Amino acid sequence: MEELIYGILNDPKKKRNVKLYITAAFFIAVMMIPTGIVLVKMLPGKSANTFSVYVDTATNSSMEETEQVTSCILEYFKKEPNVHDMEVFLGQGAPLDYAGLVKGSDFKRMKNQAEIVVNLTDKHHRDEPSSMIVHRIRPEIQAACEPLAAGATIKFVEMPGGPPTMATIVVNVFGKDAALMRKTAIEVSDVLKATEGLVDIDIMQDEIYPHYEIIPDKEKIIRSGLSVEQVNNILYLAFEGMVVAVKNSKTQQDQIPIFIRLDDESRKVCNNSRGGLDWKLSRLKLMNPRGMMIPIKEVIEVKEVPSNPTIFRKDLKNVVTITSECDLVSQLYPLLDARAALIEKLSNDFNVTNSNPASTYMFDLNLVHKETGKKMLLRWDGEMKVSLDTFRDLGGAFIAALILMFLLMVVYYKSFALSGVILLASFLSIIGVIVGHFITDLISLVAVGTNFFLTSTSLIGFISLMGISARSSLLLIDFSKALIVKGVEKRRAIAISTATRAKPILMTAVAIILGSLLLSTDPIFGGLGIALIFGSIAATVVSLFLVPVLIDNIEAICPVGEDNLPHAHPGEGIKTHVEPDELGL
Repeated sequence: MEELIYGILNDPKKKRNVKLYITAAFFIAVMMIPTGIVLVKMLPGKSANTFSVYVDTATNSSMEETEQVTSCILEYFKKEPNVHDMEVFLGQGAPLDYAGLVKGSDFKRMKNQAEIVVNLTDKHHRDEPSSMIVHRIRPEIQAACEPLAAGATIKFVEMPGGPPTMATIVVNVFGKDAALMRKTAIEVSDVLKATEGLVDIDIMQDEIYPHYEIIPDKEKIIRSGLSVEQVNNILYLAFEGMVVAVKNSKTQQDQIPIFIRLDDESRKVCNNSRGGLDWKLSRLKLMNPRGMMIPIKEVIEVKEVPSNPTIFRKDLKNVVTITSECDLVSQLYPLLDARAALIEKLSNDFNVTNSNPASTYMFDLNLVHKETGKKMLLRWDGEMKVSLDTFRDLGGAFIAALILMFLLMVVYYKSFALSGVILLASFLSIIGVIVGHFITDLISLVAVGTNFFLTSTSLIGFISLMGISARSSLLLIDFSKALIVKGVEKRRAIAISTATRAKPILMTAVAIILGSLLLSTDPIFGGLGIALIFGSIAATVVSLFLVPVLIDNIEAICPVGEDNLPHAHPGEGIKTHVEPDELGL
């Protein structure tokens, strides 16, 4: 090892080649990310033993229509061998779980809403992970069950690997014109549906449907000898039901109300149409004081009006939210594709400008309608926003670590050049981190059929590796300076220190690799393990080959001045070899 390093240092061509090879490896590794060879994702996926299915039908759907969709889904799950059991919650959300906390499960109270909790067999007893099961059955269930009810959407919700969000990709449309916001939300939804990799697209807003108001005609009621109270009571009894009396009981402290209404079959309105409502009202009759049966339809007015949709607000602004999930892909790449398509499509009606590129809202779009001048904001949220915030925080921590390390090295060595070499050597471990994810991704595609992403845990591993990598460079520089002080020639000192410290550096790398092997198999912290394993390999190569070449070109490695010149007697040259006993080894 000593002769190998010494030969490289004495040959300018070999030194140039070492710099060239490692520089080329750095640029090749870094370019793997923008070219998509190594895919980036905030939260890694994991194989769980359960997932949920959210069912939403049209706002005016009945419980029977919602149940028809859930029954269709259950029939598919019954044929799935990996499904252990299921539970359906009609007209309500399932008991809160980790994902349901932010997805609003506790607020589901409508007849057009339902949740299905699916429990799978234990993940250690099946070959297929839960993400692959969902990926396989999702298109089949949606194609067969969504057409059963108007406006039905079926969404598959898996337990998140990190902090839960409303959805993987969330688009919030802020504005003041409700009609314009509704129209824009539909256009955004169409673009997301056409984007490859995005599934479960849904617009979180109520549909506008015909709504019938029954208004008593007081003049006709009086002429018929009836009272408004009688008409109101029979209408409540027919459609809603009401308390008509109370019952006393010795076992109850309070009176027990007696609630009366028509049975479920009689309460139905045929075809949910105006004709069905008129037919039902014509069958309801009241007797006036003269004994005459008066049809209710004769003393009321039926008025058709549009329904009043729920108004959603966020940050004190009206908002329409569009959600979508990613199907085994990172959210970054579909978002970029969808954003480009949105800019092209919305430019027909709006003047589109980008938001502040310096903030975590860099993907947001400001919209100004060309005809009316009305303004809207299209803001991206969800896991993408969490990703930007996390990478921003990790980037800030990384920069802070670099600055602190650099200042500490400058104080210690009193040399900016040596401090820069240590930081550069530590930073170049990114080569191993990226290449390691590329190799692991190839293995994962063959073995499991899914990608292995560069995640936030991978960046945590890279930042952790900075200190370990810097330690190896520090040892080489200190050992080289000690040898030079003892009278060893500069390049020979660097070669001796590299050969002497090679074994401890290699043993440190082996210890990190062996300690990270088990961690690399974890679905959440696998990126951390891969970063430590391959980053240690790259850091070792850089420390043993690039660092000696770089410090050879720095004069600060050779102490100068009257007090710290190499101790050579007059007429005696600088030593080119030193015995281990002389160094106390």
